[in-house]
Amino acid sequence: MDGFFDRLDPDMCVVTAVADGERAGCLVGFASQCSIHPPRFTVWLSKANHTYRVARAAQHLAVHLLTRDQQGLARLFGGETGDEVDKFARLDWWEGPGGAAVLTDAAGWFVGTILHRTDGGDHVGFVLDPLRWGEGRGGPLLRLSDAVGIDAGHPVD
Repeated sequence: MDGFFDRLDPDMCVVTAVADGERAGCLVGFASQCSIHPPRFTVWLSKANHTYRVARAAQHLAVHLLTRDQQGLARLFGGETGDEVDKFARLDWWEGPGGAAVLTDAAGWFVGTILHRTDGGDHVGFVLDPLRWGEGRGGPLLRLSDAVGIDAGHPVD
């Protein structure tokens, strides 16, 4: 399957979660719209990730698109772990619906209610029902090929 997977170049996004007074966020490459009517979106979080542990107790997640020129933001959320760093102390964000952490400088974002959690192996899929969304900065979106040099804060074995 490596040959097939190596040809994919999905958009990357930052997913944030808030639960029990704790905030977390990570760079995600496994995410997609999964229904048209009603609109649904699924993000897949690594079980090794701090964000996954917070998201297990969350009611909502926020999903953010980044532009290619936001490498610093991608490195913060992809290369640092919330087990050691408060990522939110380094950027502007605001509290969205359900207490979700929304990044101010995102190219686009939405907050969704978690409807289902689906075990997919080393990642868990969170099916989201979008509640509120917004547009931000313009420009080409950050893709997997733009983020390949980021060493994961919590690498998957």
